[in-house]
Formats: sequence, C-alpha cells, structure tokens
Amino acid sequence: MPTIVVDVMPKSELLDPQGKAVSGAFARTGVTAFSDVRIGKRFELTVDGEVTDDVLAEARRIAEEVLSNSVIEDVVGIEVAE
Repeated sequence: MPTIVVDVMPKSELLDPQGKAVSGAFARTGVTAFSDVRIGKRFELTVDGEVTDDVLAEARRIAEEVLSNSVIEDVVGIEVAE
C-alpha cells in the first residue's frame, strides 16, 4: 500500500527550544559542522488504493486542519513515499 509523507515544521519566526537543546548538545560534544537545528514532525499516511489527485488533496487538507497547528507550524512537504 502506498504511503503519503507529511512534514510539519515550526514557523521560522518562532523559537524552537528542542532544536536549540540539540544544537547545544552538538556544541558540547564537539560537533561543529552544523550551525542550527530545527525539529519538526513527520506523519506517514497509509493509502488504501491508488494515490490520486483527490487523495493528495485530502492529505493536504488533513495536514493543514488536523496534523498541524497553523498558528505555530507550517506544512512543509507532502509526498508519496517510494
């Protein structure tokens, strides 16, 4: 069965305390290759049947209305997993 992957991230203008904590851990452990960390959410929606344009539209609607909080988060990606 196909899977649709939805990625949700905090809005760029908002602080990301989890990301800051991970970034701090990188610094404490000597990891210097990364300047910033932002942590988001990934949802995998299993599709019963074929992924059509209507199914993708429904996934977009659900992502915007249910899976994310539009005040503090953005849906940054919806794709069909291979």
